[in-house]
Amino acid sequence: MAGNGHKEHPKYMNIFYWLAALTVIEIGVAIPEYSIVLKAILLIGLACGKAILVANYFMHLKFERKTLVAIVLTPFIICVFLVFALMPDLTSDARHEGIEKPAEVVDTSAH
Repeated sequence: MAGNGHKEHPKYMNIFYWLAALTVIEIGVAIPEYSIVLKAILLIGLACGKAILVANYFMHLKFERKTLVAIVLTPFIICVFLVFALMPDLTSDARHEGIEKPAEVVDTSAH
């Protein structure tokens, strides 16, 4: 806190630089071929970090009462839990079973 009793606000450009750096890291994670589970976990973690920065500084939740933080944090935790709970279903090959592959097209124009 500053000496005059006012709360100091962060320099918004610093937060912007952190968000930009996290975005570059996300692109670096998304481009190479990793396992889909590892890639998803890394991207979700980076997105959560960016969401926390935006909520804390641009939405000014860092300076709010604890009850408001709990109201925002509860659905966030439920959402993250839901994503991880559905991850096995989304990444398993069993969901593709029973789906017929399209028949190969025969090229008849090459006579």
